Amino acid sequence: MFTAALSFSLPLAAQTAESAPTAAVTQNTTTSAAQIQLNQLMTDYYLAVAKFDPVNATAQGDNRFDDQIGMSISPQERNKQFNRYQQFLDKLHAISSDQLDSPNQINYAILDYYLQTALSYRSFPDHLLPIHQMDTMPIILANYASGGSDQPINTPQQYRAYLNRISQLPAWIDQAIVNMRQGMRSGVVQPKALLVSALPQYKNLVSATPEKSIYYTPITNLPASFSSADKQALSAAYRTVIASKLNPALARLATFLEKEYLPACRTSTGWSALPNGQKWYATYVADKTTTSMTPDQIHETGLKEVARIQAQFAVLGPKLGYNGPASGLPTWVAAQPQFYPYKTEQEILDVFNQLNMKLDSKLPALFSLIPKSKLEVRLEPELTRATASAHYSGPAVDGSRPGIFWAVVNDPKEYNSTGIDTLFLHEGRPGHHFQVALQMEMTLPEFRKFSWINAYGEGWALYSETLGKEMGLYDDPAQYFGHLNDEMLRAVRLVVDTGMHAQGWSRERSIQYMRDTLGYSEAEAKNATERYMAWPGQALGYKIGAMKIAQLRARASTALGDKFSLPAFHAIVLNDGQLPLSVLEAKVDRWIAQTSAAH
Repeated sequence: MFTAALSFSLPLAAQTAESAPTAAVTQNTTTSAAQIQLNQLMTDYYLAVAKFDPVNATAQGDNRFDDQIGMSISPQERNKQFNRYQQFLDKLHAISSDQLDSPNQINYAILDYYLQTALSYRSFPDHLLPIHQMDTMPIILANYASGGSDQPINTPQQYRAYLNRISQLPAWIDQAIVNMRQGMRSGVVQPKALLVSALPQYKNLVSATPEKSIYYTPITNLPASFSSADKQALSAAYRTVIASKLNPALARLATFLEKEYLPACRTSTGWSALPNGQKWYATYVADKTTTSMTPDQIHETGLKEVARIQAQFAVLGPKLGYNGPASGLPTWVAAQPQFYPYKTEQEILDVFNQLNMKLDSKLPALFSLIPKSKLEVRLEPELTRATASAHYSGPAVDGSRPGIFWAVVNDPKEYNSTGIDTLFLHEGRPGHHFQVALQMEMTLPEFRKFSWINAYGEGWALYSETLGKEMGLYDDPAQYFGHLNDEMLRAVRLVVDTGMHAQGWSRERSIQYMRDTLGYSEAEAKNATERYMAWPGQALGYKIGAMKIAQLRARASTALGDKFSLPAFHAIVLNDGQLPLSVLEAKVDRWIAQTSAAH
């Protein structure tokens, strides 16, 4: 999972590059009037998106707006933004795309896709659901306090930027409370289970003194190089903001959530229980998969994939010493002590670091495109460790921060070793790190450089897991089981996400299904289920995107025969940045035709 804000599809992401970057904004002596108009429109669109949701810009690697929080949950600002999108779309459609060069035709098509997708959410009140257990604003900014995540806090200017940002959080909190009260009146509220999980986080944000606040963390890490005047001024300013503004607002929020909102939350599970919920969920599905597949079609695809992978379990089980029914293999593995060898967090981090180094010698055989940015392994902050999944955050555009693989370890003794390799291939290299870091190194219009297309990004990362077999990482049957079980997880997601949000499944049914098919503990199945409840449709992009990339690879290999080059195929998938799946398919088909003709 790439770390990114999941608001109403303001696609700010991360992309890729070949040795010679493509898709740049075209400006030369022969630039047409249409290209000049498009260049200006792309610039205006990106600035409108970044200013509307500057924290999302930070999450996507653009640190120019780190002193702003934005008010994207304000109904008035939200309506203004939708009006801007419509104006941008009208201006875009007034441009003759046939007067654009090839790179700008791609820019045109993607901007059109982004605007149409954003506008598809206009009738749905996402802003009435600003709080859940995953990644809402107070939690994001609390995690930024370390300075080791997406927002750097190293210089006096960066300290002031973070201070300015948290000083705006009380206004966001008060707007969130207003929104949730409106949601209570209109029947747009979170499931009770999500608030039960979220409430401890929000209570923990309230501190007894400013110095004990997580938002005060930058002051506890003041660099020795700062002047005495800066140290004194920053310390005093942080204490004042936290004591007089932030802590009281956090206390208001925690009290409201516990006393007013939680009792008003719904007992139902899925999005379909909300007003106009079926159409709302269908909009998420279209956005997160970039396809026209219906929830029912995706549900059936998931069931077929579960059955296919269970057939592979039947072959693998005896190699691990298991001879029971294939469906029981995950549960059996989960109960075997030999797969829980760790005693400390550091032991787990060491295994990930060793794998990261091992990949240095494995990846060049499969990739001609390798990012310059390094990848570091870090432990998930304690605040969100209980509800987080392992994830990735991208490098800074200026190279000042590497890509980061965040390992989530709650109890080392309960950390299953079979999933180590496949997890790192997904969240680290060649998964999110290759796709995101390469994109940051490309010359692209900002609206594409800082964007995220779920089915492409998560699809690429899941496809990357399959490459472990070609690199010999799955010669160990236990690690191959881990890979199959993670693939099973993505197939199960197709079933439970659509099951809960479109077919009336309860939270409890999803939890039991995940326990039965994945061998998950009650806690693991609960956390995963509640993630899909909070982020409808997001979990669908993984399998849908990976299946498309695998299908395109098979098509190219069959069509090109001995002319097929896997590094060249991977470059074609990565070298134009993130694309809707239909655009990616058309691009691969053109490459197949050109490669055939060139030989």
